Amino acid sequence: MRLAILLALLLGLSSLCGAEAAGPLSFERGSWAKLRAAHAGQPTVIHFWGLTCGPCLVELPHWGKLQAERSDLHLVLIAADPLPQEPERVAATLAQAGLGGSESFSFTDRFYERLRYEIDPAWAGELPRTVMIDSDGKTTVLPGVADLAQVRAWLESRSASPGRAPRRPPPKRAAASW
Repeated sequence: MRLAILLALLLGLSSLCGAEAAGPLSFERGSWAKLRAAHAGQPTVIHFWGLTCGPCLVELPHWGKLQAERSDLHLVLIAADPLPQEPERVAATLAQAGLGGSESFSFTDRFYERLRYEIDPAWAGELPRTVMIDSDGKTTVLPGVADLAQVRAWLESRSASPGRAPRRPPPKRAAASW
């Protein structure tokens, strides 16, 4: 009986640890260089948003739909609010937008200007902001609410090989009738 209770407690604690790990990672000094290095060689879309940004909150579900339809989308979300936000709120907002399983970070340095400067010295902090990074490291910046048709076109152009048509998602199959 005691063993069963102990096992139940351990399972409960392990599930709590797993839920905590699903929240955003801390984005601090040096994180930008680490993020770029981790995604080097693969086209990556990095979207900066904030809990205090109304247009960002309206736009997030559209990013969730895009990620669901595009298996080739390497999306990283960074909550770049001027003041650090509670990780639980960030995680809950992303989950509600269909982005709960996405790679995500949250600014944790109260001197957020330093973080912005590491990302782009010319960035004044306006949100939302999207940075698309080619496999060769070339960046394209979309300030403001992103035109997702432009993001789709960028993805298509990155998935096409020379002399081949861009990769298209497979056609949906009709349901089998038994």
